[in-house]
Amino acid sequence: MPVHVLLFDAGTDQEGIHSLELNGRTVVLLFEESDDAERYAGLLEAQDFPVPSVEPLDREEMELFCSEAGYEARFVPAGFLPQSAEDRLLIAPPERNMDVTKWQEQRDQQDLSAEGTTDPSLEAFRRQLEGLL
Repeated sequence: MPVHVLLFDAGTDQEGIHSLELNGRTVVLLFEESDDAERYAGLLEAQDFPVPSVEPLDREEMELFCSEAGYEARFVPAGFLPQSAEDRLLIAPPERNMDVTKWQEQRDQQDLSAEGTTDPSLEAFRRQLEGLL
């Protein structure tokens, strides 16, 4: 069964998946409906966050990926209605996001350092994520 995830820089060496930090856990959202994922991406854009692309991926593969990476996969079914403040984050991003400027600067620094050396664990993680696509 496909789910829809939010990816940044999809198809590049800098590809990343959107996640939330909830009570010390890194949570990846798996949307059942592409429209819900597109709406969430639009809300991120409205907060001046880099715009992710919505990509359909196999749910079992994503859950395995999240498990192996130490993330929690949270399925967001069609018609989901939040019951708590934490649940609301599954349909709308938090008002305060990570400082995008620092994230982009860090990514640029990684680009420069990656030209000469490659961290084997990062390379394995990248290959694993690419395998999901």
